[in-house]
Amino acid sequence: MVFSSLVFLCAFLPVVLALYIICPKKYKNFWLMISSLFFYAWGEPKYIFIMIFSTVFDYANGRLLEYFDEQKFEKEKQDKFRKIVLAVSVVGNLGILFVFKYFDLLLSSWNQLTGSNIGLFHLALPIGISFYTFQTMSYTIDVYRRTVKAQHDFISFAMYVSMFPQLIAGPIVRYKWVEKQMVGRSVTVEAWTAGMQRFLIGLAKKVLLANQVGFLWDDIAASTPNELSIAGAWLGAFAYTFQIYFDFSGYSDMAIGLGKMFGFSFAENLMHPYESKSITEFWRRWHISLSGWFKDYVYITLGGNRKGRARQILNMFIVWFLTGFWHGASWNFVLWGLYYFAILLVEKLVLRKEMECWPDFLRHVYTKFIIVTGWMLFANENFGKMGIYLKTMFGIRGDFLNDTAIYQWRTHFFFFVILFLASTTLPQRLWKKFKERIWGDRD
Repeated sequence: MVFSSLVFLCAFLPVVLALYIICPKKYKNFWLMISSLFFYAWGEPKYIFIMIFSTVFDYANGRLLEYFDEQKFEKEKQDKFRKIVLAVSVVGNLGILFVFKYFDLLLSSWNQLTGSNIGLFHLALPIGISFYTFQTMSYTIDVYRRTVKAQHDFISFAMYVSMFPQLIAGPIVRYKWVEKQMVGRSVTVEAWTAGMQRFLIGLAKKVLLANQVGFLWDDIAASTPNELSIAGAWLGAFAYTFQIYFDFSGYSDMAIGLGKMFGFSFAENLMHPYESKSITEFWRRWHISLSGWFKDYVYITLGGNRKGRARQILNMFIVWFLTGFWHGASWNFVLWGLYYFAILLVEKLVLRKEMECWPDFLRHVYTKFIIVTGWMLFANENFGKMGIYLKTMFGIRGDFLNDTAIYQWRTHFFFFVILFLASTTLPQRLWKKFKERIWGDRD
């Protein structure tokens, strides 16, 4: 079930919202948990047991960490027991994620390298497993760090893990961000209205923009090498760049809007990243919850920039390798992550001061060029096809223009103007001025 489907919009959401509103406060978490489990089980019911196991597993780990905290052991013994619980949690969570998401990739890679013929498991990827795994891990780590207290109410914890608004595409909601909201939230008319508006904006991004430009990308991506021209390849790259943004931005808006309708306030996950003037800035604006998660739980844990330049570079390499790997079970995602590691390293060590002297237009062009090229690494899982596409983009092969590209550019030009403007802050600024002029609203 996806947010843009008729089943969700016309059946699931109205029923869940209506019953949530009339439900007594002490049962709201229970109802939201049951609804979320139903949402999760809609596509593949058997995988609900993986989520339930992860929930029970990390609920128990949190309680164990609290138990060893309260025992009057010697500090050394107490720390030992707590580290064992943390290690069990991290290994268990990553083990589940590895089996369902990456095991077949490593087996197939081993078969290719060695010529062996080990059978693959062909396990379907459970929806949202990357998101809820990182959420439960962050909970256990934060309890270990004593930044949050262990949750005693299992229903509330299960609701946090399974909460359907952010299950498909995030944001990755950390427990400490919603700990108080789990017991003290309320739904006001203003919050509900704002949530519905945000949800509809996200739905429009997904259906009217992402899906439509996605059709163009699908057509261009399906072209044979002889059919693809340089102009057509760049048009396809622009199409995918806007598709992935409006798809992800749309789902994030819908998740944040749904959260408001249920009384939650989720953090922003994108901040108009295509307006960035450097790749460093881009990653402060794109998938903020993921980059923040890796920074807080991996980069800083490994020492960050506190142990010298060489160690900092190694830590950055590990973080960006894992960032790429997290996005999908294919080596092109790892390549995409390492591509950004290299670019960010160059910006940090070489270009940082020079870029300050560049005009804004040049910085925007540089940043967009890096982003658009990077999305072609992300979009093409087949390295042979990726190589042909990139060679065509950069004029190494193919004609500059053909009849197909002329038709595609002509028929989609104004749509791309709309996509470009919609990816900026311009619509928000115009809407704000409109409200000020019509209603005198200056909020």
